[in-house]
Amino acid sequence: MLQTESRAGNTEVSILLTDDARIRELNRQYRKIDRPTDVLSFSQTEEEDHPNTSNDVLGDIVISVETARRQALELGRDPDDEIDLLAAHGALHLLGYDDATAAGADEMRRRVASVLGAKIAG
Repeated sequence: MLQTESRAGNTEVSILLTDDARIRELNRQYRKIDRPTDVLSFSQTEEEDHPNTSNDVLGDIVISVETARRQALELGRDPDDEIDLLAAHGALHLLGYDDATAAGADEMRRRVASVLGAKIAG
């Protein structure tokens, strides 16, 4: 995803694979939503408190493996492919994309599909 978006090279992104309990805590703490979610992204380039002037560190992606497995089962996908999709989705958020609108969500789906292709056709 980063290469497709011209951010490969020395760009750093951390990915934490966790469970529903931990992602629920993070979702409650940072988004004020008290339930688990599939993926959270924490930008290091947008933080006013800790600005990243080098732009080498984009941020952190947190994925609930439990939720990813459930979603994969519901959609008939391989769980690893679902985790790939969530990582790509999270990376797009770190790059500034937003899915709060229908148009933004469509754009993100299109970009993920262009990278992952048939893995997400479902």
